Amino acid sequence: MSQTAIVIGSGPNGLAAAIGLAKAGLEVTVYEKNAVIGGACRSDEIIQKGVINDVGSAVHPMAAASPFFKSLPLSYYGLKWIHSPAVMAHPLDDGTAVSVYKSIEETASNLDVIDNKSYRKLMEPLTNNFQILIEEIMNFPRIPWRHPFIMMNFGLNALLSARGLAELKFKGNRARAFFAGMGAHSIMNMNKAASSASGLMLAAAAHANGWPIPQGGAQKISDALTAYFKALGGKIITETEIVNLADLPDNDVLLADVTPVQLLKMAASKLPDNYKNKVKKYKYGPGVFKIDWLINKPVPWTAKECSNAITVHIGGSMEEIVMAENEVHDGRTPEKPFVFFAQPSLFDTTRTDANQHVVWGYCHVPFNSNIDMTERIESQIERFAPGFKESIIARNIMCPSDLEEDNPNLIGGDISGGSQSFKKLVIPSISYKTPLENVFLCSSSTPPGAGVHGMCGYRAAQAALKHINK
Repeated sequence: MSQTAIVIGSGPNGLAAAIGLAKAGLEVTVYEKNAVIGGACRSDEIIQKGVINDVGSAVHPMAAASPFFKSLPLSYYGLKWIHSPAVMAHPLDDGTAVSVYKSIEETASNLDVIDNKSYRKLMEPLTNNFQILIEEIMNFPRIPWRHPFIMMNFGLNALLSARGLAELKFKGNRARAFFAGMGAHSIMNMNKAASSASGLMLAAAAHANGWPIPQGGAQKISDALTAYFKALGGKIITETEIVNLADLPDNDVLLADVTPVQLLKMAASKLPDNYKNKVKKYKYGPGVFKIDWLINKPVPWTAKECSNAITVHIGGSMEEIVMAENEVHDGRTPEKPFVFFAQPSLFDTTRTDANQHVVWGYCHVPFNSNIDMTERIESQIERFAPGFKESIIARNIMCPSDLEEDNPNLIGGDISGGSQSFKKLVIPSISYKTPLENVFLCSSSTPPGAGVHGMCGYRAAQAALKHINK
C-alpha cells in the first residue's frame, strides 16, 4: 500500500508541496478553506461580472524564474506568460519616467549619464549568472554553496541597506529613485542591513526573465499547478477549513501551508511548550492596503513611458520612498505612501472588454492598520497621472483585516508570512519540521520566504520525504 499525505492549503506552496509528494508516489489530498484554489494567487470577478481582477499577487517575476516551476509542464496545462515592452516604469515629478527594460544597456541609457557605467557594472554579473544565483538563493541556507564566488559577489551588495546601496552606487536622482522603489519590495526598514537584497534580485530578474503576468490572471498559475497535480493522481477538497489537526484522517505525512501562529491554533494541545513559546514570539511585518479599480480608459500617465510597462512604481524620489517605508516600520501611516501598481489589461485583453481597464495597487501600512488609505493611494497615482480619479468606474478595497479574512495566512495584512530582517535572511527562525511526528510547515514563513515561486513547498516536501523514508 502506498503512503498517504495531506496538505493543508492550496496556495502556490501548498500545491508545490503536493506535487512534490505526488511525484514521489504518495497518495496526496489537499484541503482548501475556500471554494476556489490558489490562496493569494487567484483571480475573481470582484468588481464586476466579466471583469477579471487578481485577488492577491498580480505580477510574477519569481514565478517565471522559479527553478521548481520551470521543471513542471505548466504551459501544457494552459499557463501563458505575457511581457510588456518595458519591464517596469518609475515616474518622476519632472514628467519623465525611469524605464527598466530586459536590456541592461537600454535601461542604463535612461538613467543619469553619470550612472550608466555604474549600473552596468552592478547588474551585468547578477544578470549573466541569474539562473545560478536564483537556484543558490532558493536553496539558502544550504552550505556549502555550489557557486561561492557568484554568491559572494551578490552578498557584498545585498548586505547593504537599500538606501545605502543606492547612494553608494549611484550619483543621480533617477537611478537612486528607481532602486529605492526596487528596495521597497523587501518590506524592511530601508536603512537596515540587507534591505537591498530583494531589490537586487528583482532588478536582475527584470533583465534575465522580465516581470510577466499570466494571461487570464493569477488564477491561471494555480489552475495549471492543480491540473498537473491531478494528472499525478492528486485530490483536492475545497470549502473545508481545518481547525484542528485531529479532525484529519490518518496519514503518513502532513504538510501545512500556514504560518506558525495558525499551526499553534490547530495543534496547541500536542505541541511542546518550548515550540509554543517560540511561535508566540514570532513576529509579523507591516500590512498591506490594496485596491482594485475598474477604469474607463488607460491610465493617463504624464510620462508616456509608463504606458509601456505592466508594473509602475509610484513614489517619486528616493528620499520620499525611504521616508514612506520607514514610517510604516515605525508604526506610522505615511501621507504619501509608496504604491506598487499594475495595469494588466493594457497587455492582456482577456481581463475585460476594450472599453474598460483593470488596474491594481497596494501600499504598505502598519501591522493590522484600520486607516483607510484610498484617498492617499489615489492621490499618489493622480500626481503622476492627472485625470486618473475621474476615470474610476468602480473599486474594491481590501484593508489588512479584509486580506486576513480572505486568506488567514495574511495575518494583520502581512503578505510575507512574517517580518523580514537581516537575521531572518541569514538564519531562518522557522524550519519545515515541527515537533509533531511527520508534520511539516511549507508556507512562506519557511525558507526561502515570500513570493509566488513554490520553493517553500517544494523544499518542505523534499524534507518530509527524506524524513519518512530514512
